[in-house]
Amino acid sequence: MPEHPLLSDSIHLLEQLVAHPVLGGQSNLSIAHFIGNFLEQAGIDYQYVTNEDGNKKAIHCRIGPAVDGGVILSGHTDVVPTEGQDWHTDPFQLTAQGDLLYGRGATDMKGFIACCLAALPKMKIASLAKPIYFAFSYDEEIGCLSGPIVAKAIREHYEERPAFAIIGEPTSMNLANAEKGMGVFETTIYSRAGHSSQIRTGASAIQEAAKLILWLEEKIEALIADGHTDDRFSPPHSTLQAGICHGGLAPNIVADQCHIQWDLRIIPKDDWQEILQDFLDYCQEREQICQTKVPEFRIETVPQYPFVPALDTSPVSSVVEFTRPLVNEPSLTSVAFASEAGQFAAEGFEAVLCGPGHVDQCHIANEFIEKEQLSKCLHFMDQLIEQLSS
Repeated sequence: MPEHPLLSDSIHLLEQLVAHPVLGGQSNLSIAHFIGNFLEQAGIDYQYVTNEDGNKKAIHCRIGPAVDGGVILSGHTDVVPTEGQDWHTDPFQLTAQGDLLYGRGATDMKGFIACCLAALPKMKIASLAKPIYFAFSYDEEIGCLSGPIVAKAIREHYEERPAFAIIGEPTSMNLANAEKGMGVFETTIYSRAGHSSQIRTGASAIQEAAKLILWLEEKIEALIADGHTDDRFSPPHSTLQAGICHGGLAPNIVADQCHIQWDLRIIPKDDWQEILQDFLDYCQEREQICQTKVPEFRIETVPQYPFVPALDTSPVSSVVEFTRPLVNEPSLTSVAFASEAGQFAAEGFEAVLCGPGHVDQCHIANEFIEKEQLSKCLHFMDQLIEQLSS
């Protein structure tokens, strides 16, 4: 595919976006205001959606006529941390090395936002019959916290009704119609401290945590054995895994507390609430056993944020039929990560994913995006503009 005429513009914009080191959970006002100023200079009316503390803003706007049937282009402004990673360049300064552009967020997912902004002048002068919307959120990387907020804001702010949402997560510019759902939970085991020699009359919070972690692993196998699989995904089943575990005071003290943070990623046909309830039932079993020795023993599980729903858009849906002509590879794919796509679908917008960059570049040191991927995304924008102008 030939280099797109707007490639240098998108790279310049990506450079400016990468320079805003906004991590998930932090204030994103600097990058939100940068985007807002860009839209203002382009003569586009836009709306901020501000959080209660006033330190974070989602942003949305409409380009084109106020009629039903428009398309939302969705992205997030935050990135994951770089601390502890072996970066060979400054992660918040876009660095070009041949066809590769290095920087935190270059792929996930400021490359997509840069292409949206670079294509804006062309969108503005086009004779759009149906509008294009930008929807840029915050705190996606810590649980897609503002996805429902900005999706609802678009539904309520505009009198007309957008039809589709295209989430620009990195899919190598392939079209994805399905993704897993995700939830993160913290489980805390409370017991009683004691001398390690008396472990048989006590209940170690750490050893009980180990039993719960093993349950998570065994639950995966149980789901597979019961036929809970979906070959569209890799791995083709729901997963549970403990990412953080800490507790105890010393090797010779029976641990009185232990904390586990674990995640659940489900295929669309699985019910996350049923899986969570199975886990809670097992926790109750362990409580009853341990309370015979430590009456105050208890286990508490708290969700870290609302569950992010899976996406399962039909291959014959209107959004797939609309989007297929815009991509080079018409076959559909699925992604194992969670995004705001399921949240937009829950608000009534048929959703798919399609964005520049490769998922294996996400969240790692020396993250990069290929210039070719940006060119492909810009050609995608051209096709979108043409389709909405007819």
